[in-house]
Amino acid sequence: MRLTILGCHSATPRVNAFPTSQYLEINDRHFIIDCGEGTQRQMRKYKVGYAKINHIFISHLHGDHFYGLVGLLSTFGILNREKELHVYGPKGIKEATEMLLNISQSHAKYELIFHELSSSKSELIFEDEKVSVHTIPLKHRVYTNGFLFKEKSKPKKLHIQNINNYPEIDKADYLNIKAGKDIVLESGEIIPNEELTIASEKPKSFAYCSDTSFLPSIIPIIKDADLLYHEATFLSDKEDLAKKTLHSTALQAATIAKEANVKQLILGHYSGRYKNIELFQEEAKTIFNETLLSEPGKVIELV
Repeated sequence: MRLTILGCHSATPRVNAFPTSQYLEINDRHFIIDCGEGTQRQMRKYKVGYAKINHIFISHLHGDHFYGLVGLLSTFGILNREKELHVYGPKGIKEATEMLLNISQSHAKYELIFHELSSSKSELIFEDEKVSVHTIPLKHRVYTNGFLFKEKSKPKKLHIQNINNYPEIDKADYLNIKAGKDIVLESGEIIPNEELTIASEKPKSFAYCSDTSFLPSIIPIIKDADLLYHEATFLSDKEDLAKKTLHSTALQAATIAKEANVKQLILGHYSGRYKNIELFQEEAKTIFNETLLSEPGKVIELV
């Protein structure tokens, strides 16, 4: 699993400060998460292949999280994309996007499929044989979701050296062994599956929590995630402002990470009023040491 930060600041774009967007590679799947202004530029800069992107997830319809979407979709058309593209986001995203594409006559050959969200409960919105994605209902000034990305369990690997100790085990048995079945020899002896296989790596998970007030109700959803991105627009000195604007502080994000027992926390969505983002990490580490800071171009790789 590999996460590339394309943009991580709040509100308006500035020199070297781009609104929220991330690129997630997980189990051979490639996702864009939120699409603020400048996302295309950042994709070019950090070598994100356009052709790999088949699914885009938008947390909410504030400009710093989706105003780059129409431009990106238009560019896909210019590049003569033919493969269908799926967009997941709040109800209204289809109308807003199609209106701008139609007015600008940005015609495209590829099929654009919208999955509009409106549930206040966590729901499964994407699943294939390798990855699943559930929503994380958040609390902000408009309808907002985070997203929980999970790898599917991988098949066990064959322990060939041990298998070779039993000549009557045939290659035709390998699929059953990978599926977890024991082998019964002609003598009646049972060879336990654990002896014939090597356990696969534990599936990894990434929880993306976009703009939200402090919301302990998300803890059961994101429990034990390998990596949590949680917005931290303010420090604790502005907790009253965070409450008023339905945002979070670095300390509140760290509290969520600690209570959810996640392995790593990454902060982002910093308010422009703070010139030194290191202060966010310092505050969070007072209660959750495994805290990282989002920065444009930063890559977090879980192996």
